[in-house]
Amino acid sequence: MGSQQALAAKFFVYQLPDGTRVISNRPIHKTTHKLVSSSRKVEGTGQLAAKRYKKRPKPLDKYDGMIVEVAQRHSVEIALVKAVVHTESYFNHKAKSRVGASGLMQLMPATAKIYGVGARDIHDPTSNLEAGVKHLRYLLKKYPRNIKYALAAYNAGEGAVYYYNGIPPYKETRNYVRKVLHYREFYRTVN
Repeated sequence: MGSQQALAAKFFVYQLPDGTRVISNRPIHKTTHKLVSSSRKVEGTGQLAAKRYKKRPKPLDKYDGMIVEVAQRHSVEIALVKAVVHTESYFNHKAKSRVGASGLMQLMPATAKIYGVGARDIHDPTSNLEAGVKHLRYLLKKYPRNIKYALAAYNAGEGAVYYYNGIPPYKETRNYVRKVLHYREFYRTVN
């Protein structure tokens, strides 16, 4: 890049709803991308992008009591449940994925049905959380010494974990496990 172009270059740091940050050399005009910083200098941009998500998401307060109650009733770590909800739906009970998972814990209809949650109730925060925590507890018991396998099974399905005899090589699943564990540590410190 020539010196004239280098002077005109600008770097933008955006934060996504899940707390991750991205660096771009051009503006991103999406409502999901919150501008954190812009600079003509590249120095320090990476550090700014690497800063950890420090604030509690506002939607958390709305469901905090419910999450604590359901997690305790089913003997699942509260910070882990919050981390799964954060990663799955960012505390949006109306969330729906491209593959059909719905609600706070992004339950697939077939999984929801196993735990007694029908299509009408899948977006109900209480029903969705109850079924999701029961499913998470089931997976934690199935993989008692490996939380990463349980999380991979929550994301990609038990069949994928069985087939690959561990965490499947899917980028989405590997990122999912990493994010949930990161947010679990975060929620352990803010509770």
